[in-house]
Amino acid sequence: MRVDDLDTPVPVIDLDRVEHNLAKMQAYCDRHGLALRPHIKTHKLPQFARRQIELGAVGITCQKISEALVMAEAGCADILITYPIVGASKIAPLAELARKTRLTVSLDNAVTLDTVAAAAHEAGVEIGILVEFDSGDGRCGVQTPDEALALARRAHGNGPLAFRGLMTYPRGPRTVPFVAAARALFDGAAIPIETVSVGGTPGCWDTHELPGVTELRVGTYIYHDRATVAAGVATLDECAVHVRATVVSRPTEDRAVLDSGSKTLSSDRVPPSAGEGYGLILDYPDAVIVRLNEEHAVVDLSRCAVKPAIGERVRILPNHVCVVSNLHDRMAVARGGELVGDWPVAARGCTR
Repeated sequence: MRVDDLDTPVPVIDLDRVEHNLAKMQAYCDRHGLALRPHIKTHKLPQFARRQIELGAVGITCQKISEALVMAEAGCADILITYPIVGASKIAPLAELARKTRLTVSLDNAVTLDTVAAAAHEAGVEIGILVEFDSGDGRCGVQTPDEALALARRAHGNGPLAFRGLMTYPRGPRTVPFVAAARALFDGAAIPIETVSVGGTPGCWDTHELPGVTELRVGTYIYHDRATVAAGVATLDECAVHVRATVVSRPTEDRAVLDSGSKTLSSDRVPPSAGEGYGLILDYPDAVIVRLNEEHAVVDLSRCAVKPAIGERVRILPNHVCVVSNLHDRMAVARGGELVGDWPVAARGCTR
């Protein structure tokens, strides 16, 4: 079957572009001595997680326990969870996960550390920790190297835990000075920092310029999207997922409606300098998707010299492709316009 024959709306993965993106990032990390630990939140597919490891990734990154369980059961043997794990209800599933894979968890407080320690006790295996620090984004993370050291010391005496290093997201302006100060402090305490892990895809190509960083976590790079193109880290030709949609109405000369609303496309926006609307219609780049309802994408055609007809199919580059993956049960997979697979998105909807 040809991709053009698929019913719409449908997200389509270009395997050749995926392979290009995976090889390019692995080569970059190999060239600069960085460990690559891809974040699977973008693709949520065990097939691609295994391929990333085959190409040289040291392991994968997940955001939630349920997501990591999908990947562990698919054979991923080294997993980092970069999300706070808090509360008694998390202990049993975290212990189950720890029995299936070499597990590391990031944290920035003692409550999370005690939760992870309880899971390690229950599992009877070691769980590693990375202390997360705030490098300028103002989300999670300890604020000072002294706080990081206190958590590292506490880990040494709190069950079968192993302090493995530091992590931050994204790598903000405080990354380099924080890491330098932490290394000096930790050296004085005779506690080695094995890993300093940073992310994500925007700005990824200059990670090697950050002294002290050892590991790169990137997710969107496998597909890329309108946001990463706008950030200057990819070209349109490297974008590997497009949503195929159909023009279902032309109520006026300057308005079209597509069958791909908020249940299909991300409602995330890109900066005004990167463009307008809820995705780029590649076949009509002057068109603007001005509104999304659940099943409708309303398109302004006023700037288009040539305009699509009812029944015509178009290709949309999503603003944020990770959201698109999580909205769909299945992804069409193609090479050269030919359909070669229809893959279930195995880790979609994993929120716990």
